[in-house]
Amino acid sequence: MTVQHPQVALFEPEELAVITLPVCDHYAGVHQRMQKSLRLQARMGPVFDVTLDNEDGAPVGAELEQAQHIAELLDSAENRYGRVGVRLLPLVHPRFGDVLSEVLKAQRRPAYLMLPKARGLADVQAAVAAIDAAIDAATATAIETAINTAIDTPIQAAGAGQVPVHALVETHGALREVAAIAALPRVQSLSFGLMDFVSAHRGAVPQWAMSAQGQFDHPLVVRAKLEIAAACHAHGKVPSHCVVTEFKDLVALREAADKAADLLGYTRMWSIHPAQIQPILEAFAPSQAELEQAIRILQAAQQAGWAPISHRSTAEGTAHDTLHDRASYRYFWQLLVRAQKTAFVGGPQLPPEVRAAWFA
Repeated sequence: MTVQHPQVALFEPEELAVITLPVCDHYAGVHQRMQKSLRLQARMGPVFDVTLDNEDGAPVGAELEQAQHIAELLDSAENRYGRVGVRLLPLVHPRFGDVLSEVLKAQRRPAYLMLPKARGLADVQAAVAAIDAAIDAATATAIETAINTAIDTPIQAAGAGQVPVHALVETHGALREVAAIAALPRVQSLSFGLMDFVSAHRGAVPQWAMSAQGQFDHPLVVRAKLEIAAACHAHGKVPSHCVVTEFKDLVALREAADKAADLLGYTRMWSIHPAQIQPILEAFAPSQAELEQAIRILQAAQQAGWAPISHRSTAEGTAHDTLHDRASYRYFWQLLVRAQKTAFVGGPQLPPEVRAAWFA
């Protein structure tokens, strides 16, 4: 009997197109903090993304200078893993195009471009068109430079290919059309913009709905989060949970991350302070017990040719026999994929033999 890899045995080809991203998206907009974030990523590995901010987290009035600095950081040696994205200005901002062009002057393209404050599907589509036009212009400039100077220029890094797009859902229009936005092929991930979304209600949603706990209690906020998560999962995209502004309260952060992952179906979350990264990684990683159970079930299933099996587990001293088939195997395989994505120092690790067999 041929031993099939879990992805071959359990999923149809179109199901494998589901996007996976690092579970933490760390934002930084001040120059010193952007550099520190890249150094931290270089030390920890690509277990979290860094988003260099040219919008709300950046100084007002120095948008071009910020974009130039971001381009320098994209090309720096500290961008070790290529997992650095950029948050652009809103499409309606008068400097949107200028900032986009400056960012794309980098020899290394961003891992993704984040679009803030989209008013709906049309804004995202228009932004994608503008991005593609800017990429074409950057590529043409790089080719002309290479010809005129008779040197080999890494043109493919300057902008060739399509840069993935992430979008913030923080307006009524974007939430109303969230499913259509998630369906766009260029969109990898949708993030919930908590504070702008609350502000868009013009005082009808109270301030406490922006707190670490209140954002899980207010019905309008919870509704928005659920619609974003459902739209993303329906189209194989990544739902990214919003910030916790109480950045020194790591207990509140961990509770929020647990709820986002376990109750609302989010597979990624924003960080706005380096101290938030580790708790987010821990919250989105499976426990050691979950990991060991998944490995045992999948190994037994593979030995059975992926036919149904009976698995005995012991909880609180009582043995339980549970029937598993390909439906539950898919869940346990996705848990292993998440463990692979969240592997970090001190966290649950896949055994070497499992990595060699299934993740080589």
